[in-house]
Amino acid sequence: MTQQPTRVAHTPLHVRGEVLSSKRIGAYRHLTLVAPGMAERHRPGTFVAVSVGHTRPRAHLARRSYWVHRVRPTGSHGATLEVVVEPTGTGGTWLAGLDQGDPIEVTGPLGRPFALPKEPVTCLLVGEGYAAAPLFPLAERLRERGCTVTMLLAAPDEAHLLGTLDARRTARAVTVVTGDGSVGAKGTVAEVAPEVVAKSGADVVYATGSHEGLHAVAAAAEAQGAWSQTGVAVDQPCGTGLCFGCTIPVVGEAGSPRHVRACVEGPVFRGDRVRWTDLRTEPR
Repeated sequence: MTQQPTRVAHTPLHVRGEVLSSKRIGAYRHLTLVAPGMAERHRPGTFVAVSVGHTRPRAHLARRSYWVHRVRPTGSHGATLEVVVEPTGTGGTWLAGLDQGDPIEVTGPLGRPFALPKEPVTCLLVGEGYAAAPLFPLAERLRERGCTVTMLLAAPDEAHLLGTLDARRTARAVTVVTGDGSVGAKGTVAEVAPEVVAKSGADVVYATGSHEGLHAVAAAAEAQGAWSQTGVAVDQPCGTGLCFGCTIPVVGEAGSPRHVRACVEGPVFRGDRVRWTDLRTEPR
């Protein structure tokens, strides 16, 4: 049905780039980054790790990982990367505060991308908040392969929804749910997943968001006989696999439990291979 997710074929780059633009959209900051050579290596589902606070003396903050939301040509700057930042916490606040022309150190692309179908199939893409970012380049790739694409976008409120207008331009049908009911139906991904997955008739379901939501989507897909691929986001102190600080409990090929690194073996995993209950209860 789908090709197996593989690591990015090219060796990741570490570059000193710059912020080309920073725009506030809803609750988020959309940063367009000039990172030479990196955009050409991007695949939907891979991410970049930003060195936070490197412009300050004696700054020793860990890197912050961000999904790539867009890859766009910009003339003299070549292809650029767009990331979506929620200005919370030390790292997110620092990054959201950068201005046009500010230097930034970026490593990537990192991780394993989403697997693409070998033939045209029906696909459902499910995203919560800014975690929905990688689903938009994925939708474009799926459409290039002749796949039918529908989307479910969710957030606590309207300000935290990502890309609903873009989704309606890309997908055949879009379902929107918010926790407070301000836009679309009131509810959460976990609550609506069984109905939406069944109604979509999807052969493959792709999802990003909270662990609770991903668990619900994976279970709903399995109940409908569909494949699921989940982008599992956890804190990644280094983003390169060296620190082993982002382990994910999974079921190994032989059926035995094991732990793998989200930043190297992931962040995309088959939904039926993640031990969701352990993921939500293990101390991190």
